[in-house]
Amino acid sequence: MLEISARKVAQVALMGRELNRAEGELRAFIDRMSEDEQAELVAIMWIGRESFFAEDFAEAVATARAEASTPCADYLIGTPHLSDHLENGLDAMGISAEDAENDLM
Repeated sequence: MLEISARKVAQVALMGRELNRAEGELRAFIDRMSEDEQAELVAIMWIGRESFFAEDFAEAVATARAEASTPCADYLIGTPHLSDHLENGLDAMGISAEDAENDLM
């Protein structure tokens, strides 16, 4: 089971699309997450960019924890196509990114 909610992932994806306007807010949002949530967020992004498969989620989370050498917000904000990767990662895990984003509206 995920520590991070699909709504939080969707919120990061939406804010990532508005990075020029919302970078400070996005950084603060990510920084307020627990370490577990941050590791899962990175893992979901990696699954979305096909660095891992959805069935390897636990391995992706463990790798995210082990390789965390920069602040999570810096890493994610510096990742090209962040929003697309997060949405694709949720979808790959069987969670509707569209539904999660619609819940935010």
